[in-house]
Amino acid sequence: MLAHGADLESRDLDKDRLSEAELDELIGKRDYKQFLNQRNELYRTKNMKEKPPSRAQAIKLMAKTPNLIRRPVVIGGDLIVLGYDEEAFKKLLKQNAAAES
Repeated sequence: MLAHGADLESRDLDKDRLSEAELDELIGKRDYKQFLNQRNELYRTKNMKEKPPSRAQAIKLMAKTPNLIRRPVVIGGDLIVLGYDEEAFKKLLKQNAAAES
């Protein structure tokens, strides 16, 4: 993203965790399960794929265990990209460039 001239604000979620309120706002009306990191040990040991936690429980768990949040989280306007997705990053850059024109 930086190579394409994106202006990014970075936040180390391990040192500066997202609160439950921030997570709730970030997720909004989106499917909260998309924010869960399937590679996380807690996700696997609790078998969250087969038995996902409730939205409220997932938010509490992500606030307590930031590695449970799928990363990176890239926000541009109303669009959020979770995880490394180069095509989605390009779409986000195009959308933001169009908005600035």
